[in-house]
Amino acid sequence: MIKKIVIIGPESTGKSTLCEQLAQHYETRWCPEYAREWLIQNGTNYTFEDLLTIAEGQLNLEDEYTQQLENESLPLLESGGNIPLFIDTDMYVMKVWCEFVFGKCHRFVLDNILKRKYDLYLLCNIDLPWTKDELREYPDLDTRKTLFRMYKDLLVNQSTPWALVQGTGTDRLHSAIRAIDQVMLDSAVNS
Repeated sequence: MIKKIVIIGPESTGKSTLCEQLAQHYETRWCPEYAREWLIQNGTNYTFEDLLTIAEGQLNLEDEYTQQLENESLPLLESGGNIPLFIDTDMYVMKVWCEFVFGKCHRFVLDNILKRKYDLYLLCNIDLPWTKDELREYPDLDTRKTLFRMYKDLLVNQSTPWALVQGTGTDRLHSAIRAIDQVMLDSAVNS
């Protein structure tokens, strides 16, 4: 069975870069954030209903990448664990986005938080400098801190293991690898 590891956190915290680096390190795949492509194609004046479309697209993309990985015959990791799929964004991100911008959340998002099962969350800290791009909305530190607290509160109050990823450059990557290796080792020992 594929291990699913989700990378979450506020914008401009290196989620996509980290997913790509981790996929290279573990010689596997990573599922990109659907919202980025949707916003590039449709513009940044999104509505509450658009967030439902984005949430559905994210889950469809995750299912597509999961199926692709299941169809490949990849070797087990040295620890004996299964090859992971790294996922850039999940329904927790959609929940925070809905609630922060619109003060409410779609039932679809909440239902899928309960349905979807993951093996590890990596929460990216806001210790990287905010980098402007055409899709990012919140450069101020107070907003970034608020969003980070929202993500951390979600993770603290659920049962899936999670780890804080911080530092710059290779320190950030090695922080994530240590957390992943520990979860993989624990999983292999307990199976």
